[in-house]
Amino acid sequence: MSEKKLILVVEDDNTSRTALCAMLATLGYDYIAFSDPCEVIEKLNGRPIDLGLIDLIMPQMSGLDLLEKLRQVEQYQNVPFFIVTARDSEDDVLDGYKHGVDYYITKPYTTKQLRYGINLYLSEDKENSSSES
Repeated sequence: MSEKKLILVVEDDNTSRTALCAMLATLGYDYIAFSDPCEVIEKLNGRPIDLGLIDLIMPQMSGLDLLEKLRQVEQYQNVPFFIVTARDSEDDVLDGYKHGVDYYITKPYTTKQLRYGINLYLSEDKENSSSES
Protein backbone atom coordinates (compact mmCIF):
# COMPACT_ATOMS: atom_id res chain seq x y z
CA MET A 1 0.00 0.00 0.00
CA SER A 2 1.33 3.44 -0.89
CA GLU A 3 1.92 6.23 1.59
CA LYS A 4 -0.92 8.72 2.02
CA LYS A 5 -0.73 11.84 -0.12
CA LEU A 6 -0.11 15.08 1.76
CA ILE A 7 -2.32 18.03 0.86
CA LEU A 8 -1.59 21.63 1.84
CA VAL A 9 -4.65 23.58 3.05
CA VAL A 10 -4.51 27.37 3.39
CA GLU A 11 -7.79 28.84 4.61
CA ASP A 12 -8.17 31.78 7.00
CA ASP A 13 -11.74 30.93 8.05
CA ASN A 14 -11.64 28.39 10.90
CA THR A 15 -14.98 26.76 10.05
CA SER A 16 -14.11 26.36 6.36
CA ARG A 17 -10.61 25.07 7.18
CA THR A 18 -11.96 22.53 9.68
CA ALA A 19 -14.59 21.30 7.19
CA LEU A 20 -12.07 21.02 4.36
CA CYS A 21 -9.62 19.09 6.53
CA ALA A 22 -12.42 16.75 7.67
CA MET A 23 -13.31 16.07 4.03
CA LEU A 24 -9.68 15.29 3.21
CA ALA A 25 -9.44 12.92 6.17
CA THR A 26 -12.64 11.18 5.02
CA LEU A 27 -11.09 10.77 1.57
CA GLY A 28 -7.98 9.21 3.12
CA TYR A 29 -5.52 12.07 2.69
CA ASP A 30 -3.09 13.57 5.17
CA TYR A 31 -3.05 17.34 5.31
CA ILE A 32 -1.10 20.23 6.71
CA ALA A 33 -3.25 23.29 7.38
CA PHE A 34 -2.51 26.98 7.81
CA SER A 35 -4.78 29.90 8.64
CA ASP A 36 -2.18 32.54 7.81
CA PRO A 37 -0.85 32.48 4.24
CA CYS A 38 2.17 34.55 5.29
CA GLU A 39 3.48 31.60 7.34
CA VAL A 40 3.13 28.90 4.72
CA ILE A 41 6.50 28.94 2.97
CA GLU A 42 8.51 29.38 6.16
CA LYS A 43 6.65 26.68 8.08
CA LEU A 44 6.50 24.25 5.16
CA ASN A 45 10.29 24.55 5.13
CA GLY A 46 10.67 22.45 1.97
CA ARG A 47 8.34 19.69 3.17
CA PRO A 48 7.07 17.81 0.13
CA ILE A 49 3.37 18.16 -0.65
CA ASP A 50 1.34 16.41 -3.33
CA LEU A 51 -1.33 19.07 -3.87
CA GLY A 52 -2.39 22.45 -2.47
CA LEU A 53 -5.84 23.85 -1.67
CA ILE A 54 -5.72 27.62 -1.20
CA ASP A 55 -8.49 30.08 -0.36
CA LEU A 56 -8.57 33.03 -2.74
CA ILE A 57 -9.58 35.86 -0.42
CA MET A 58 -7.59 36.16 2.80
CA PRO A 59 -6.81 39.34 4.74
CA GLN A 60 -3.02 39.05 4.84
CA MET A 61 -2.35 37.88 1.27
CA SER A 62 -4.50 36.66 -1.60
CA GLY A 63 -4.40 33.02 -2.63
CA LEU A 64 -2.98 34.07 -6.01
CA ASP A 65 -0.15 35.97 -4.33
CA LEU A 66 0.62 32.93 -2.18
CA LEU A 67 0.56 30.70 -5.25
CA GLU A 68 3.07 33.01 -6.94
CA LYS A 69 5.39 32.73 -3.91
CA LEU A 70 5.02 28.94 -3.77
CA ARG A 71 5.83 28.62 -7.47
CA GLN A 72 9.12 30.44 -6.83
CA VAL A 73 10.23 27.51 -4.65
CA GLU A 74 11.67 24.86 -6.96
CA GLN A 75 10.15 22.01 -4.98
CA TYR A 76 6.61 23.37 -5.48
CA GLN A 77 6.82 24.42 -9.12
CA ASN A 78 5.08 21.29 -10.41
CA VAL A 79 2.68 20.72 -7.53
CA PRO A 80 -0.97 21.11 -8.56
CA PHE A 81 -2.67 23.98 -6.74
CA PHE A 82 -6.42 24.54 -6.46
CA ILE A 83 -8.18 27.73 -5.51
CA VAL A 84 -11.10 27.06 -3.16
CA THR A 85 -13.33 30.13 -2.94
CA ALA A 86 -16.81 31.61 -2.93
CA ARG A 87 -15.77 33.91 -5.80
CA ASP A 88 -17.35 32.27 -8.81
CA SER A 89 -17.61 34.90 -11.54
CA GLU A 90 -16.21 34.01 -14.94
CA ASP A 91 -13.58 36.75 -14.53
CA ASP A 92 -12.46 35.34 -11.15
CA VAL A 93 -12.10 31.83 -12.55
CA LEU A 94 -10.25 32.98 -15.67
CA ASP A 95 -7.98 35.22 -13.58
CA GLY A 96 -7.14 32.21 -11.43
CA TYR A 97 -6.17 30.11 -14.44
CA LYS A 98 -4.12 33.01 -15.86
CA HIS A 99 -2.16 33.03 -12.60
CA GLY A 100 -1.33 29.33 -12.84
CA VAL A 101 -4.12 27.77 -10.81
CA ASP A 102 -4.56 24.14 -11.82
CA TYR A 103 -8.18 23.75 -10.70
CA TYR A 104 -10.86 26.07 -9.31
CA ILE A 105 -13.45 24.88 -6.78
CA THR A 106 -16.25 27.18 -5.66
CA LYS A 107 -17.88 27.15 -2.24
CA PRO A 108 -20.06 25.53 -1.19
CA TYR A 109 -18.72 22.23 -2.49
CA THR A 110 -19.24 18.60 -1.59
CA THR A 111 -16.81 15.86 -0.69
CA LYS A 112 -17.62 14.26 -4.04
CA GLN A 113 -16.66 17.44 -5.93
CA LEU A 114 -13.44 17.73 -3.94
CA ARG A 115 -12.61 14.07 -4.60
CA TYR A 116 -13.20 14.52 -8.32
CA GLY A 117 -10.84 17.49 -8.56
CA ILE A 118 -8.12 15.80 -6.51
CA ASN A 119 -8.44 12.62 -8.56
CA LEU A 120 -7.71 14.60 -11.73
CA TYR A 121 -4.22 15.36 -10.41
CA LEU A 122 -3.22 12.50 -8.12
CA SER A 123 -2.72 9.63 -10.53
CA GLU A 124 -3.21 6.74 -8.10
CA ASP A 125 -6.84 7.86 -7.67
CA LYS A 126 -7.75 8.43 -11.33
CA GLU A 127 -9.44 5.05 -11.71
CA ASN A 128 -11.72 5.78 -8.73
CA SER A 129 -12.96 9.07 -10.19
CA SER A 130 -13.85 7.60 -13.57
CA SER A 131 -16.16 5.01 -12.02
CA GLU A 132 -18.12 7.58 -9.99
CA SER A 133 -20.13 9.57 -12.53
